[in-house]
Amino acid sequence: MSDPTVVVPTRDDPVIAGSAELIGGDLGRHAYSSWRFWGPLPILVLFAIGGFTLGLLSKLPCTLSGWQDPGRYTHLCYSDIPPLYSLRGFADNMLPYIQNPLPGQEQLEYPVLTGLFMTVANWITPHDENGTLWFFYVNAVMLAICLVVAVVATALTVRRRPWDAAMVALAPGTILCATINWDLLAVALTAVGMALWARRYPTWAGVAIGAAAAAKFYPLLLLGPLLVLCWRARRMNAFARVLGGALGAWLLLNVPVMVINFDGWVRFYKFSSERGEDFGSIWLLLTNIGAGLPASVVNKVATGLFLVLCLGIAVLALRTTRRPRFAQLAFLVIAAFVITNKVYSPQYVLWLIPLAAMARPRWRDFLIWQVGQVIYFAAIWLYLVGYTSENKGLPIGWYSVSIIVAIASTCYFGGMVIRDMIQPEHDPVRTDHFVEDRDDPGGGVLDGAPDRGAREAVAAAVDEPTATASA
Repeated sequence: MSDPTVVVPTRDDPVIAGSAELIGGDLGRHAYSSWRFWGPLPILVLFAIGGFTLGLLSKLPCTLSGWQDPGRYTHLCYSDIPPLYSLRGFADNMLPYIQNPLPGQEQLEYPVLTGLFMTVANWITPHDENGTLWFFYVNAVMLAICLVVAVVATALTVRRRPWDAAMVALAPGTILCATINWDLLAVALTAVGMALWARRYPTWAGVAIGAAAAAKFYPLLLLGPLLVLCWRARRMNAFARVLGGALGAWLLLNVPVMVINFDGWVRFYKFSSERGEDFGSIWLLLTNIGAGLPASVVNKVATGLFLVLCLGIAVLALRTTRRPRFAQLAFLVIAAFVITNKVYSPQYVLWLIPLAAMARPRWRDFLIWQVGQVIYFAAIWLYLVGYTSENKGLPIGWYSVSIIVAIASTCYFGGMVIRDMIQPEHDPVRTDHFVEDRDDPGGGVLDGAPDRGAREAVAAAVDEPTATASA
């Protein structure tokens, strides 16, 4: 039976097609309607809830023991949520940013929207002898909602490829890392922003991206790919609307806190700029092999390397024969940020998963990348065992190998995305059976827009820096 409406992974993806017989064969006729009970979106929601539940069950050793050392590391169930309940004043009903912390506590080192998310969770949390556990589970429920939003938004970004969002719902990185921290809030808002952009609502897309940047810094970086692509497509007015929406939303969420307590607001930015090399980063890897850089230098070198990679991505985007898709550039820029960052926490993989699902929806390459991330996920917790139980943790050499594996797997997936950009005939989105997908079906105003072409785009960028493109 042919599918007239959506791309079906049991026919389109070799890995899923080869595994389909294990789950009853090809998708049937009910797989086509988005909101029919057995249509893509309801099933994707069930996938998201199921995957999140599996991840929550993996935290049981910690919830039963109260996140004690070394069990929270040996059982791979660590989370930042429980310790911050008391260490950041939530157990005492302190308002982050506004009130000064009590002795033994520190000011919250997260952007304001994440702090608001945590505060709302704290308002719901029963403050009894099990307050820490309640705080964890309340946050978990709210983060589960964020995951569902991210999955649905990803499914709606490219109308004819909703099943690609199953990668977001069922990714090993999603299952293992969903409740380590509060990253899913920014992930959900970023996914909503990309869906709104795809539906040609650039201003509202900007609002969502600006809100996401008020929860985590990384969504702000999506403006770079949009700038390059809108320049090449002569859609600078659309970019201006995204920029305006993002700036407005970010200011609306941040300025009140800045005015009330600037020192509390700026804590996140000082913490990010002043911290040295940390777990999972290439900079820690260099230190481990005896080639580390002074702490005062790492920040500048990391920023410089990231900017160099961004410049390379921009040049590539301007020189390809066909204009790249938005999701492709978005993945590459965020991946470059993660790889060059001073710290690579395991949950950072959540930032990349929706982008990867849209950039290159092929399960083989996706799972190869995920295997590398899972190896690092296990390695960092086993390595940290040594901080609580001397000589019982993963040796530093093997931990360093896991960092290499994580970075290499991300570079592998990024390399496949770059190949798709240079040779669009390999792009699974542009080569599906829908003629409408030949350009950029998730690109909003970019889809079907004029293309300056490689030579014209480069010349315009050099010779006409002040030119204004039409909407």
